[in-house]
Amino acid sequence: GIAYAVDLAITGDEGDKLPATIQEIAPVRNATQVPAQTQVYVDLLAGNTGVIIIDGLELETVNLDEVRAEAKPGQQIELPLTTIYEPGNATLTFRPTAGSSIERFSEGEHVVEVIYWSVVEGRGSARSFSWTFSVF
Repeated sequence: GIAYAVDLAITGDEGDKLPATIQEIAPVRNATQVPAQTQVYVDLLAGNTGVIIIDGLELETVNLDEVRAEAKPGQQIELPLTTIYEPGNATLTFRPTAGSSIERFSEGEHVVEVIYWSVVEGRGSARSFSWTFSVF
């Protein structure tokens, strides 16, 4: 019986059942006991971009390359308090922070949706993926 149960167990990335374009998400799907200040992270395949929607609120996305281009040589870069898209890694990252659209996650379940598309094709070809996590 134990061998059968182990054979049926879902471990690692298998439990996420991620679309082929999404390599990793955080927090993981259906995570419990997530801290209120945890970051939301989506790792896409190269050549893709997107936006993060948390509990129905689409967060502004800022391209990290554009932020760097606006900085003067030697100037410290201040990241905006919103979703950061890093084109070199095709990642979207949002961390709740004082002053941002979401300053902290309240206790309970939260729904994250990522709408993603090929940079070449544009948002008109977008697809989406959703998951939930629970904050303690």
